[in-house]
Order: sequence, then structure tokens, then C-alpha cells
Amino acid sequence: MEPRWGSVAVADVRKTAVQQWVSEMTLGDLDAAPARKPKGATLVIRAYGVLAAILDDAVSDRRTLSNPARGVSLPRKVKKPHVYLSHEQVHALAAASKYPALVLVLAYCGLRWGEATGLRVKHVDMLRRRFMIEENAVQVGSLIEVGTPKNHKKRTVPFPRFLEEQLARQCEGKRRDDLVFPGENGHHLRLARVHEDNMSWFAGAVKRAGVPRVTPHDLRHSAASFAVSAGANVKAVQKMLGHSSAAMTLDTYADLFDGDLDSVSDALDNAVSKAGVGKMWANP
Repeated sequence: MEPRWGSVAVADVRKTAVQQWVSEMTLGDLDAAPARKPKGATLVIRAYGVLAAILDDAVSDRRTLSNPARGVSLPRKVKKPHVYLSHEQVHALAAASKYPALVLVLAYCGLRWGEATGLRVKHVDMLRRRFMIEENAVQVGSLIEVGTPKNHKKRTVPFPRFLEEQLARQCEGKRRDDLVFPGENGHHLRLARVHEDNMSWFAGAVKRAGVPRVTPHDLRHSAASFAVSAGANVKAVQKMLGHSSAAMTLDTYADLFDGDLDSVSDALDNAVSKAGVGKMWANP
């Protein structure tokens, strides 16, 4: 944003210039410096969104008559296929990890990374086996910013009985405001960037466990898969994952609910069979 538009007055921004900027970010130059290499669709759309929002404010303040960023063609996000780990793979990953309890919480409870690393002892209800998701710790550069969960909605997430013992050990001897999964310095746990370390603790665990390449966020997909396989409906999965709507959950995990179509047809077969009405259509 700043290198391209920092010195340009809002009244001087042209739609063609915005489109060229978006295209340059998308196509980039493979042989150029990192700053000029091709950017992913998510980053391009995010940068464009900042510019468009600034220009919307300029229109509201009557600094310009219209927003030249509106109507610009943007790159499409390509959805990557979800990677679903099996129960055996999740436990192998946990065993190979420096933080096994955290891995299991991510894979079976569907918490976002920042929600899990933001958990405090007071957020764990051992009697009801519930997490109260009230904080989200986001790493911005070298800083950790603590805010509310995504969509600014607090929620309650259940955890399975087999995690009780490990969570009890994580909370043992700690004060209510202490983090359940702290880093080595007692502060929020960080996921090392590749340029900071040859390999983060999580990537190292993935390699040692010999499981498909996944990130901590990908473990949410496994959590959704396990929940659906256990019989959870779309509303329950939505609440667990903290999605804004059931429609979003269905859009994200439509493949997991394909089995529901078979159950519908089977249920209809059973209903018709019990009613005996199918016999009237039988050939004499």
C-alpha cells in the first residue's frame, strides 16, 4: 500500500492505476526482489480492500466524488483441498510434538491457533468439559496482539473426556489468569516463521510423525471431520468452530456432509417400506 499510494492524493487516484497495481501484485516478477514477486490472491485482495476502504471514507468526507477502486477486477482465490488426518495420524503428530496436548486440542476441538494459545486457566471448565473462548492471540510481526475471537463472538467449546488428564496437568499449579499453553518464557506461544528458524516446532513434528503436510490451522479441518463422523449436525459443527453461520460451515465442509444425502434416501426407503405404500405401484 504505502510504496504505491503513500504520496498520491485521493483525488488523483484513477481506476486504471488501481487495476494496474492489482495486476502487478498478482503477476509480479519471479526474478525480482521479494517485494516485487507475485502475491497470493488473499494478500492482493486484502491490500486492495485497505485502499478501497480509504477511498470510501474519502467519498464520505467529500474529498472525491466516487471511489475509483470499485469495479476493479481482482484475482480469484483458489480453494485448496482440505487435508483430513486420521485419529492415528493425529496421535502420532501429538507424540512427535513438543506440545502434545495443544496438538490434540487443535485437532479435536477445532480451536483457531490464536484461540488455543490465548486460553487461560480460568477459561477451562473441567467439570463440564468446556472451553470458554474469550480471547484470540494474533501474532503481528514480532508482537502478540490479544483481542476477541474472530467475528467478536465468545463461544463455548466441548472437549472429549480423554483430554481431561492432559489438560489438568497443563493447568496444575497455575493461577487463573495464567496461560494453559505458554511459550518457554511464560508468554504467548509463537509459531516460528521459516525465516526465523530452519523449521518450526510444528513443522518438525509433522516431519517426524510422517503425516501429510499440515499447519496448525489445518487441524480444524480434522476436528470438523471427526465431529461429523461422530454424528454432529451442521449447527453443532458451526458452534464448535465459531463460524458466523451454518451456511459458511456447509460451504467450507460440503464434502463432509455428502453422507447425509445417503442417509436421507435410506430414511425415505425405510419410511415407505413401513407404510407399505410402495406395493400399490408394483407390477401385477
